[in-house]
Amino acid sequence: MTHFAKHEYPGFMATMNVSLPDALKSFVDEHVTAHHYTSASEYVRELLRREERQQRLRESILEGARSPVVAEFDEEHRDRLSRLARGQHP
Repeated sequence: MTHFAKHEYPGFMATMNVSLPDALKSFVDEHVTAHHYTSASEYVRELLRREERQQRLRESILEGARSPVVAEFDEEHRDRLSRLARGQHP
């Protein structure tokens, strides 16, 4: 599966040098080859984007957990959410 750079961050791209132990460098190189990334930089950018999405998801979950309950979670509500998760209309 080929990965393409997403344009989530328009504009100038800064350069950052990262030092890795040999074992991690080998791990990155293996993933670049196995998953058809064009470079280690592309792979690391994808990892950072994934971490950023996970962070936003965690924040949303915590925000939801702190919000007041406006309805009971019953079987009908669960089924509707399941259909939404599968991309079907509720």
